[in-house]
Amino acid sequence: MDEGTQKLIEETVLEILKDSNMDEMTEFKVRNCASEKLGMDLSERSRKKFVREVVESYLREQQAKAEQLEEQQEPEEEEEEEEEDKSKKRGDREYDDEGGLIICRLSKSRRVTISEFKGRTLVSIREFYSKNGKELPSAKGISLSPEQWASFKKNVPAIEKAIKKMQSM
Repeated sequence: MDEGTQKLIEETVLEILKDSNMDEMTEFKVRNCASEKLGMDLSERSRKKFVREVVESYLREQQAKAEQLEEQQEPEEEEEEEEEDKSKKRGDREYDDEGGLIICRLSKSRRVTISEFKGRTLVSIREFYSKNGKELPSAKGISLSPEQWASFKKNVPAIEKAIKKMQSM
């Protein structure tokens, strides 16, 4: 493959990559799109290999840029996180991202919160997960109305008694 053809293929592939959603784009799609634009078959072994090299080079370059940008933004992000932490804590109280009052953390991912949902107060014992820097509630857990909480609380001594009995077996 001559230099002129290589340069033309490289420019076309890079143009396609720059205009693409990288979450959905594949090397195969890039190659087919470039084939259509150039009116030439890029599935031939040497051309296919060249397209792969251009795509990989582009991805490495994008990764390096992202890492460099991340390094530059780290101090800013740390300051933002500190401000977020301060805003989540009002007085001695800690609130979650949805505004629920965190009563206690049972583990790294489990906690007890008091929140409002559709105008009702709820006591929730729930697992949380992180997504995009936010802690979000999972489906794993239970939310109790104040009446249900009162019933549960009233029965805690019986629960503790049953636990001791099971442990002694």
